[in-house]
Amino acid sequence: MTFKTLPEVAAAMRAFADEREWDRFHTPKNLAAAMSVEAAEVLEHFQWLTDEEAKALPPEKRDAVALELADVFLYLVRLSDRLGVDLLEASKRKMALNALKYPAGSNRGEIRKTP
Repeated sequence: MTFKTLPEVAAAMRAFADEREWDRFHTPKNLAAAMSVEAAEVLEHFQWLTDEEAKALPPEKRDAVALELADVFLYLVRLSDRLGVDLLEASKRKMALNALKYPAGSNRGEIRKTP
């Protein structure tokens, strides 16, 4: 399987779920919960590591993290498809809002959250 666009991923996920009759389980609430669980599984790989260890994962651990990230991504795409959300458009809007909220000149090198 080769994907070049988010709509291609969404269509593949839709077909995958259809073939298994999973639509009734893929409610927005269930997909959001599943995505949260998978995100926690990503975090689990970094639990107790130092920042340096986390940056230099061995290949087998990096591959395991990659698969967990794919799970998060696939649930995100499936959830956005079920809700009719264009992720690319939503991302553009969010980045524009972030640029207004965190102007480069006023937040450079700072981690504080702007109200």
